[in-house]
Amino acid sequence: MQDLQHITIASDFSEGALAAMDRGFQIARQAGARCEVIHALGLDALAPLRALLGSRTNEVSEKITEDARARLQAQVNQIDHSVGVNTLLRVEAGQAAQVIHAQAQASAANLVVLGSHGSGFWQDWVLGSTASSLLRKSHCPVLVVEKRPTGPYQRVLVPVDFSRGSMTSLRLARTLAPQAHLVLLHVFEVPFEGKMQMAGVDDNVIHQYRIEARERASQQLRHMLEDLGLTDTPHSQIVAQGDAARQVVALAHQHSCDLIVMGKHGTHVTEELLLGSVTRRVLAESDCDVLVVVDALS
Repeated sequence: MQDLQHITIASDFSEGALAAMDRGFQIARQAGARCEVIHALGLDALAPLRALLGSRTNEVSEKITEDARARLQAQVNQIDHSVGVNTLLRVEAGQAAQVIHAQAQASAANLVVLGSHGSGFWQDWVLGSTASSLLRKSHCPVLVVEKRPTGPYQRVLVPVDFSRGSMTSLRLARTLAPQAHLVLLHVFEVPFEGKMQMAGVDDNVIHQYRIEARERASQQLRHMLEDLGLTDTPHSQIVAQGDAARQVVALAHQHSCDLIVMGKHGTHVTEELLLGSVTRRVLAESDCDVLVVVDALS
């Protein structure tokens, strides 16, 4: 697996961005990675005034950019973890989603970090359709930070569906949190359970299916850990039935997890976690950071 070498951190100067910056630099120091901190100016605010500004348009534009860069530097200076980290500041015109995606691609970033609580359109970016669009297109994992860190991650919840994407999620969880306790979660549903009950299928038959599904999942979890060489890693295994988002959020809280790692590539639950409503619900409802693994680190 490729080490983390380049981390892109997005900032809109909010408290949420400060939390993301704190976590991003902490990970960078731990991994020996370099950081690129980006601020997107948004739409061209000077467009309606160009006729009035005339030749001063470029001068005013440069002043706005310089001011943003100074604010970005001031924010970095507040982060103790930034000391000693190779850091590049970048201020770009354009909307946040497009700017972050383009710069992460250009710099071959291994990780994008942003805050879950921003200002203005940034809040919509995190929880709205633009985020889903970026997650579909992104070539690297995206970490959404909920709060400022008090230390390295201690307990990491990893929902798995036994796909290749789940394997990638577990590997990256170990890269970001090498000392953390892993909580492996598999969520299953009984296909057509309600219809089977309506059709008069014996409850004992349905109950037996649940038992067998739990046993199969528990065995697969053990085999996955063996395949990854993680059997000696501190971990817990949970097999739960029901709504995926509700289980992820509830169990992360119940087990005091400070990070949820969700994979893109896979089937069933995993695909829903990235592209469907489950992702938005987990991002909106969880009280811990969420890492969406959108590409393998190979």
